[in-house]
Amino acid sequence: MDSHQLFRCELTGADASRKFPSPRTLAYSERASGSIKLGLGNSPNSPLSSQFDCDTLSILSNSQEQYSSTETISGVSPSQYSPLEINSSSEQTHIHPAESIQPQLTKQRSRTWSHESRMEPPAVIQPQYTSGRFPKASHEVHPEKRLREMKEFPESDVKQMLIRCAEALSEDKINEFEMLVQEARASVSIIGEPIQHLGAYMLEGLVARKESSGTNIYRALRCQKPASKELLSYMRILYDICPYFKFGYMAANGAIAEALRHEDRIHIIDFQIAQGTQWVTLIQALAARPGGPPHVRITGIDDAESEYARGDGLQLVGKMLSDMSKKFNIPLEFNGLPVFGPDVTREMLDIRPGEALAVNFTLQLHHTPDESVDVNNPRDGLLRMVKGLSPKVTTLVEQESNTNTTPFLMRFLETLDYYYAMFESIDVTLPRDSKQRINVEQHCLAKDIVNIIACEGKERVERHELLGKWRSRLTMAGFKPLPLSSYVNSVIKSLLGCYSDKYTLVEKDGAMLLGWKDRNLISASAWH
Repeated sequence: MDSHQLFRCELTGADASRKFPSPRTLAYSERASGSIKLGLGNSPNSPLSSQFDCDTLSILSNSQEQYSSTETISGVSPSQYSPLEINSSSEQTHIHPAESIQPQLTKQRSRTWSHESRMEPPAVIQPQYTSGRFPKASHEVHPEKRLREMKEFPESDVKQMLIRCAEALSEDKINEFEMLVQEARASVSIIGEPIQHLGAYMLEGLVARKESSGTNIYRALRCQKPASKELLSYMRILYDICPYFKFGYMAANGAIAEALRHEDRIHIIDFQIAQGTQWVTLIQALAARPGGPPHVRITGIDDAESEYARGDGLQLVGKMLSDMSKKFNIPLEFNGLPVFGPDVTREMLDIRPGEALAVNFTLQLHHTPDESVDVNNPRDGLLRMVKGLSPKVTTLVEQESNTNTTPFLMRFLETLDYYYAMFESIDVTLPRDSKQRINVEQHCLAKDIVNIIACEGKERVERHELLGKWRSRLTMAGFKPLPLSSYVNSVIKSLLGCYSDKYTLVEKDGAMLLGWKDRNLISASAWH
């Protein structure tokens, strides 16, 4: 099986009736007619499982029905969601939490999402900077009233105001900083322009840094569950409206499929298993091999915080994979390791002779400390340990940002630039006063922003590096680049056709970088 077969499998599922909300359609989810009913099942579900659709696109596979995953853009697992049942005047469609990654073009138009009934405008949470706590409600303001009352602040003015605050704090000019924060309050809002949305969280990060409360905020938000079972998963929404996760999964799976296409015994080690959703389409493709399926073994590594967010231990992943094994008639073993990645040893992994090994790092490795935090340099040590296992392929998906060892002020500027691009990409799909959008930004992105800005030392766990730095680390560990195939690249380019034309895809030295306008956001590479 090569990557062609993998994506053919993803393209040719049995049920052509399943449709998914497109990034364009989701923007109207709080305004359209019809109804959405939410029902929670017994097992937690997540955003990384459902796939996408666009105006001329629909999913043609139901092979991953009831399989899901939990993970954020930085590899953490914050929430649950459930299948949706959409009712319209003419038809009824069930949205399941996991389907094949790659869609097939059709002439059918996607439908509009809606609430079961016309909702009142959501109460907006306003940041309380003086407390140093994450935004909590001091009073309720309806979005339309707030938007009428807000002044218009040019993007450059908001950026400069935020930078002035950061400069004052970096120079320990506390009185000046507090005055600037008071002034900046008037220019930021979680229902304004993208820079105003981002500014509200950046400002909160600065105040948290001043009051040394960033770590408590990050820990609380990292494991926070939805306030109500009636809410859609925030990560599910982010997954639907932006291609970041799909890009990473497709690139990694394509590289693994290509490298292991002739192997009869396969062992996949995933250093951030979450709910195992990434492997659903790959397993389905392996099961469809003309000469019969290989024996597959998956070792899933997961920490206690991810377990908390998932709602259960790794046995939940094991059951899902066991069900897949029976459904697709493929021999499959699962071994869960509930430990932090840097603590994994060779002995824990049960390496067996005759197995072709694939190791996967998806939005996870940046959480492992390096030499700037720990003299033992766990980040490079982990890569050397993995190289010692002699994998046929190792895949790496990471945020393309330089926040690891840079000094505070430069790190603040980098975070401002990076997340401004991401907030802009959300802006093209969700209304600015959308309750869904506020939830997505607050629960999926803001916690990372606060951690990067407010925390230092071991407490700062969001430590991203650029592809060039990762390349140096992998090379020093003994790895060599394994270029992503042209076919995988072409499939990813087709994926981006379902989204805004402002997304960019750059091929660089065998790796791929997904970006927004002129800012690269996610890198994907393969190594051997």
